Amino acid sequence: MKHRIVVLGAGYAGAYVAGNLARRLSPADTEITVVNAVPDFVQRLRLNQLAAGRDIEAPRLADVFAGTGIRLRVARVTAIAPERRAVAVADADGGGELGYDTLVYALGSHGDNHAVPGVAEHAFDVAARPSALRLRERLDDLGRRGGDGSVVVVGDGLTGIETATEIAEARPGLSVSLIARGELGARLSAGARGHLRQACDRLGVTVLEHTSVEAVEETRVLCADGTALASDATVWTAGFAVSPIAAAGGLEVTEHGRIVVDRTMRSASHPDVYAVGDSVHAIGDNGLPLPMSCGSAGYTGRQAIEAIVGRLTGREIANVKLVYQYNAISLGRRDGIWQSVDQEGRAKPKYMGGRKAARIKAAIERGSLWGTSHPTFGVPRRRRRLAAAADASAEMVTA
Repeated sequence: MKHRIVVLGAGYAGAYVAGNLARRLSPADTEITVVNAVPDFVQRLRLNQLAAGRDIEAPRLADVFAGTGIRLRVARVTAIAPERRAVAVADADGGGELGYDTLVYALGSHGDNHAVPGVAEHAFDVAARPSALRLRERLDDLGRRGGDGSVVVVGDGLTGIETATEIAEARPGLSVSLIARGELGARLSAGARGHLRQACDRLGVTVLEHTSVEAVEETRVLCADGTALASDATVWTAGFAVSPIAAAGGLEVTEHGRIVVDRTMRSASHPDVYAVGDSVHAIGDNGLPLPMSCGSAGYTGRQAIEAIVGRLTGREIANVKLVYQYNAISLGRRDGIWQSVDQEGRAKPKYMGGRKAARIKAAIERGSLWGTSHPTFGVPRRRRRLAAAADASAEMVTA
């Protein structure tokens, strides 16, 4: 019987892991199934650009995995039962259960409204393709009404900064405001903060610092200091959260629901489960948890691949670097910031800003898409047999 590997989620981390496992493990011994809620690969890094009006490619996963032997199940994961090695899914046909021998949990994250009243009902987000498209439709509607109107972006993390500047550049008739809980760009170096402020001034983005939001209404944002900001489209980017599925299934998780793992991305409570991407609480080489990011998805994904291949084939497991080295921030199409960080995750004094930084960020986006959508690139002619299967074959030859 083949060893069943089930990968939950086909974002950057999940699709990357599935494709590489298919490249490195023999299909004679393994069966790989990917479960994803939608049939397309979503470039989450670029959803703010999609919302602002750019055409962003969304390759069909069936095409991405064509020729790899990977089975694609378009369905929503509703529960996991690690004690029974089973996953419950729901789809148009009613769903069912999938059994596994090795599970890779890569369900990622979603926008976190922090229980602020009105966010779920009235705010937009760029954490998923459907919500980004709804925001785009709203911005298009404002354009049809004359091109003016107000957009309020809540949250000054990287997503909020990129969303505000992208919309301001693409839709110059709109009045764009960015609400920051503390100082704008607080995690950046002094020089990078200055560059960011200049970019916001150039693009006409109004920045409100040291401001908290108490509620979101249909046409305005209510702040803790009593200020009420008119808003035709409120975009909520004030943090991300993970699905409660892992915790509900009995996996060991942090207080925020991220899966606790060892150095190889193996669940601390269930050795048949691996976690990668935003879903995992992984300790980096600096002793600090890796942040939710595309870079972390790549590092945790590579480590999980090495661990799964090593354990299944009886080979030594290589340690992949688990590092957090930089922040790459887009400020529209022609400007950006490249901020290096030290071993403690603090911004280094030097930074790169301008067109070169924007080109580097664009190259990262293109590379992430290419690497994910070409899982058959470099397929070895001879893929690794599982240790048990190899032992059985040797015994047959000897006999």
